Amino acid sequence: MSEHPETERRDRSGHGAEYTAALERAALHAREWLGAVRERQVPPSVGAEEILDRLGRDLPERGEAADAVIDHLAAAAEPGLIAIGSPRFYGWVIGGTQPAALAADWLVSAWDQNTGLRTITPAAVAAEELAGAWLVELLGLPPGSEVGFTTGATMAQFSCMAAARDEVLARVGWDVEEAGLAGAPRIRFIVGEERHGTVDLAGRYLGLGAPIVVPSDDEGRIRVDALRDTLAAGEGPAIVLLQAGNIHSGAFDDFGGAIAVAHEAGAWVHVDGAFGLWAAASPNLRHLTAGMAGADSWSTDAHKTLNVPYDSGLAIVRDGRAMHRALSMHASYLQATEVGADPHEKVPELSRRARGVPVWAVLRALGRTGVAELVDGLAAAARGLADGIGRLPGVEVLNDVVFTQLCIALADDAATEALSERLWAEGEVLAMTSRWHDRAVVRFSVSNWRTDATEVRRTVDAVARALAAGG
Repeated sequence: MSEHPETERRDRSGHGAEYTAALERAALHAREWLGAVRERQVPPSVGAEEILDRLGRDLPERGEAADAVIDHLAAAAEPGLIAIGSPRFYGWVIGGTQPAALAADWLVSAWDQNTGLRTITPAAVAAEELAGAWLVELLGLPPGSEVGFTTGATMAQFSCMAAARDEVLARVGWDVEEAGLAGAPRIRFIVGEERHGTVDLAGRYLGLGAPIVVPSDDEGRIRVDALRDTLAAGEGPAIVLLQAGNIHSGAFDDFGGAIAVAHEAGAWVHVDGAFGLWAAASPNLRHLTAGMAGADSWSTDAHKTLNVPYDSGLAIVRDGRAMHRALSMHASYLQATEVGADPHEKVPELSRRARGVPVWAVLRALGRTGVAELVDGLAAAARGLADGIGRLPGVEVLNDVVFTQLCIALADDAATEALSERLWAEGEVLAMTSRWHDRAVVRFSVSNWRTDATEVRRTVDAVARALAAGG
C-alpha cells in the first residue's frame, strides 16, 4: 500500500494531476544535476549563442506538453550551465545550496505565496519573522532589529540606506516623503576606499551622488583617523558605510573605533556585510566583528555564506520605524496588519516570493552550532588554500587570510592572468582574476558548504598543474 494514498487519490481524480508529469521530470533532472555537479567541469562548455539555437529561437505556433518542455529545457541548457554549486567554484562569493534550503525553495514556488501582507499569507510571514529573529540573535545584533528579505545585497543596501537617508534628513527638519530630494540638505555619503561597488550603486539609486572616499589601509580597512578628519571637515547630515569582509582580503573594519567616530558626528552607520557578517555567528571568528552591533543597519546575503538558493538578501535595521517610513506604502485594498509590520514595509517590493522560508529551513536544519561550523569550515578551507597554494613555486599570497578570501599573484600581471585562464581551460577549478593594489590577482572566494579538506587538496593540485603547464 502506498505511503501517500491521499496524494494518489488526488492525482487519479484529476486534482493536481496536471502538474505531476512536469514536476517528476524536473525532479529527475534536478537530481541528475546535483549528483554530477561535484565532479563536472566548473565552466560552461558552450556560449549563449549556441544555447539559443539549442533552446529554439522561434516561438512555436502550437505548444508542447509541460513534461516535454522540461526535458527539452534540461537537455538544451546543460552544456551552458556553470557549476556554481561545485565545491571548487571560487569565482565570486556565491555559495552552494543546502539540501533543506533547496527543498524549501521548491515548496515556496509550489505554494506561490505573495509575501507582502501578514494577515493574507500568515504561514510564509511567520517563517520569515522567525528566520529574521533567529538571524538577529545569531549575529549578535540589537534585539528588535527589523529584517527585510530582498533579492540580494544591492537591494539590501538600498533598503538600509533608504532608511538612513530619510532619517538623517528628518533630523535636520527635512521630510523626504513630503518634499522630495530637490533642495534638500546635501547628505555626506562617506565610504572606504575599498568598498564594494554595489555601495555606490545603491547610493546612486537613492540620489546621494558620488560618495566621499576615505583612505583604507593595506588590507582594505577604512582608516579611522581619516574618517574622523573627513567628518570634522564638513557638517550636516551624514551616512557612513563600513565593511564586514573586504572582497579581496576578507578584512573587517575597526567597527568600535569607526562607529564611535561616526556617531559623535551624528552620522548613521551602515555595515555592508554581504558575506562577512556571518563571522559573528562563530565563537571562533566573532572577534572580527567586535563593535559591529553598535551600527544602525546591516546588510548581508543568505545565498552567500548561509548557502540558500538565489535570491536571498537581508536588510537589517535597528530602528524599524525608520525602515517602514522609507519603504512602506498603504492603500485601502491592502489588508494591513494591526500587529507589528507587514513584510512589504521592509523591502522595495510590494509583491515578492517567500524568499525567507529557505532561510528558516536552513537555520532549523543547522541550528546555532551548525551555522557556526559552516562558517568555521569556510574560513578553514580558505586558510588551507593559502597554505597549500602559497607553497607552490612562484606564488605570492597577498592578503592576511582572516576569513574566506584569498588573493595570489605571480611574478607579473601576464603570468597571473594566464594562470586563471589555464584553470578555466582545465575546468577542475574556477578562480577569477581581479585587480588589487594595482596588480593582477587570482582571487579565491570560499563560500560553498562542501568545500572541505579533500576539495582544498584537489584545488591545490589543479593550481600546481596550471603552474607547471605555464613552464
